[in-house]
Amino acid sequence: MKKVNILLAEDDPNLGHLLKNYLAAKEYETTLVSDGAQAMKLFRKEKFHLCLLDVMMPEMDGFTLAREIRIIDPHIPVIFLTAKNLKEDVIEGFKSGADDYLTKPFSMEELIYRIEAILRRSTKRASEMPAEMYTIGKFTFIVAKQLLTYQDQLRKLTTKESELLELLCRHSNEVLERNFALKSIWIDDNYFNARSMDVYITKLRKYLSGDDKVQILNIHGKGYKLLC
Repeated sequence: MKKVNILLAEDDPNLGHLLKNYLAAKEYETTLVSDGAQAMKLFRKEKFHLCLLDVMMPEMDGFTLAREIRIIDPHIPVIFLTAKNLKEDVIEGFKSGADDYLTKPFSMEELIYRIEAILRRSTKRASEMPAEMYTIGKFTFIVAKQLLTYQDQLRKLTTKESELLELLCRHSNEVLERNFALKSIWIDDNYFNARSMDVYITKLRKYLSGDDKVQILNIHGKGYKLLC
């Protein structure tokens, strides 16, 4: 089995080498750099499967580095390692493209668990070719154009409407978990974003009301289910 190649950017040399050796013992190929600029230079040259990024680094901080990495590869998993634990920093981390966020000090076992969980999810996503078009009962949803068509009628969806409908389509006839949808589209699953999503669900129900066989059900305590 091909080894997973991890880019580790950590400016604390003791922690950096400790992590590199521990990951090597778990059979992860790990490249250690001590600042964000080095990490960016290396990322442009080599193929990595996951990035572990310290936030406070010289030359380029972890948030900026993650945003630059996302331009090159929008799908590579990113985990932040940081002493910061303020809510604002956590939100900024996820906005910068983080898949997960570990606050120092953390256990090595927890790090490995999170790496394995993220790699499983990213492998599953990579194996699922995104659909260009979905059939929803009598409707056709053209993802790239954000268009919902019904007979000779065309409806241009907003970005949020389109993203939410695509998630529902990808999980059609099964439960789309509420928190997963919130974090996928709104980044944060706070109360206000949750209410916003409820509004969008109501809008999508209205748009799809032309076919009485199509339903978006509320699954109490879990999320939503698109039946079509």
